[in-house]
Amino acid sequence: MIFLDVQGTLIDDTNRLPLPGAVAFVERLNRKKIPYVVVTNNSMIESSAFLGYLWGLGLAIDEARYLDPLMLLQEYLPSGSRLAAYGYDAFLGVLEGMGYRLDDRNPDAVLLSVKSDYSFEECAHIIDLLLQGVPLYGMHETSTYALGEKRYPGVGALLRMFAYATGVRYRVVGKPSDAFFDAALERLRRQAPEALFEMVYMISDDAVGDLYGARKRGMRTHLVLSGKVRSMDEVALLGDALQPDQIDTNLEALMERL
Repeated sequence: MIFLDVQGTLIDDTNRLPLPGAVAFVERLNRKKIPYVVVTNNSMIESSAFLGYLWGLGLAIDEARYLDPLMLLQEYLPSGSRLAAYGYDAFLGVLEGMGYRLDDRNPDAVLLSVKSDYSFEECAHIIDLLLQGVPLYGMHETSTYALGEKRYPGVGALLRMFAYATGVRYRVVGKPSDAFFDAALERLRRQAPEALFEMVYMISDDAVGDLYGARKRGMRTHLVLSGKVRSMDEVALLGDALQPDQIDTNLEALMERL
């Protein structure tokens, strides 16, 4: 049984095109009827549109086998909430399409997503809001955000920075939150009612943001070196607690054992 990441695992971080072996890997999962759920932290494209994009790349992922944070967001923040939201314009547009109101002066919550150009002025404003008692949420808790050849601080790194700066706690919508993994397991049980976390392999390029959280829930972890972590030298820097159970270059290499 498998939880399968998308960015850096199925598609590359530059052109958003399938990585070596990705299409064949999904085809094999479908053909062999191996229970799986694609678990992505996508937050810049509406969920059904992103799934349609993956279909257009030849990744035949059924809707029942797909989960992203946008699908759970309203369980945390009701539609119509005023949000001081930070991320790319595409993310802000998705929020407005879901009925949220963008308001960085009198918000009900601060909500962080990825972008490569967070400024210190934005950070100062976020800190001010948090110190006024506005709650902090992250769309996910990624360690780094990979864009092309560059790696920026991920949402998880930013959340921890703001928590350290202000003493506040934060909540996470997507991976690796317990609620997100519980929702993924629920989808997996529609395929295999006996499914438990201990039966699941989490496959991802994010050793810190995805795999460490998965391991804490009892899952086995499989790192691919096709995204955030790119070499065995970088794996060595992770330390003992973050070492994955298995490592492969990409899904093409992993598929030989599937």
